[in-house]
Amino acid sequence: MKKLLWTVAALVMTTAMFQLAGASQVEDEIAARITKVGDVCVEGQDCAQGTASATTVASNGGGNGAKATFEKTCSTCHATGVAGAPKFGDHDAWAPRIDQGMDALYHSAIAGKPPGMPAKGMCFTCSDDDLKAVVDYMVNAAK
Repeated sequence: MKKLLWTVAALVMTTAMFQLAGASQVEDEIAARITKVGDVCVEGQDCAQGTASATTVASNGGGNGAKATFEKTCSTCHATGVAGAPKFGDHDAWAPRIDQGMDALYHSAIAGKPPGMPAKGMCFTCSDDDLKAVVDYMVNAAK
């Protein structure tokens, strides 16, 4: 019964996380894809700034991309330990997972790991490389 309760709680949390985290980003990506082909945006214009920030957010790579992705998506579970998720920065919780190797951690992030870790952590716009960067970010915080 307890396992069922944890599974239901994890499902509710991941569904809520997906709804909150993905809605605005998906709308921005759709808007970017359907802009007119002939539109020109010159650096220094307001439209250039909007494009640069959208590209930065969408790429999630390098710089603070991993941190931003963690805060937007992964922190829903990893900030509080929902469904047994190791808390961010908790060395004792992360140590056994780190001992399994980075490839195992990457696989868990990308493919998911029952009972509570959904595939891609519900970040369906994240590439595998984005997820690996977030795993690296979380592991470094736990060392």
